[in-house]
Amino acid sequence: FPTGIENLPCELQRNFQLMRELDQRTEDKKAEIDSLAAEYIESVKNMLPEERMEHLKKIQSAYSKCKEYSDDKVQLAMQTYEMVDKHIRRLDADLARFEADLKDKLEGSDFETPGSRSLKKGRSQKDKRSSRGRGRRTSEEDTPKKKKLKGGSEFADTILSVHPSDVLDMPVDPNEPTYCLCHQVSYGEMIGCDNPDCPIEWFHFACVDLTTKPKGKWFCPRCVQERKKKK
Repeated sequence: FPTGIENLPCELQRNFQLMRELDQRTEDKKAEIDSLAAEYIESVKNMLPEERMEHLKKIQSAYSKCKEYSDDKVQLAMQTYEMVDKHIRRLDADLARFEADLKDKLEGSDFETPGSRSLKKGRSQKDKRSSRGRGRRTSEEDTPKKKKLKGGSEFADTILSVHPSDVLDMPVDPNEPTYCLCHQVSYGEMIGCDNPDCPIEWFHFACVDLTTKPKGKWFCPRCVQERKKKK
């Protein structure tokens, strides 16, 4: 994943281009399957058993390639979604930190320590000496700023009371569908249950104790239990 959001458009464009190429490969392979099927139907009567088997293997191989392209496209789409989601969460966390810092500054402006008062006094005297005739303008500008900060502290208590760690736990979109045994949104690597009637369908690798995609068909823990009950 890119380290900065400035690289996100390029990464998205690259991923979408790859998905488009996979789509084109799939369409080309489907046209090849149609041609092989038409050829098989037309000449099957005159084919030897070995020739029939070889021709069927070509068709089967083409179908397998189509499925491979489709799986690659799904995986790429999931990676693209995760990449965008990661940046959204990072921006939310940065925004929360910024708001928390702003709240601290607003709250800190409501009181002054003796040291800070003397420091400010020394600075103001120095500013007056250096600015000569502009001392009045500086004092006039300081007053509305202080009032604005004090009035803003109430706003900070209500609007800016967001902790950075809370943002990472908040859902990006409340309408986003959830999956898996953990009932969370899709992220990372996921695997689909081969039971067509599975109510959940997609699962996170970690939630089903997987690190790599298993060979052959895979059934989720719930569907495995259901199949055992039926036996």
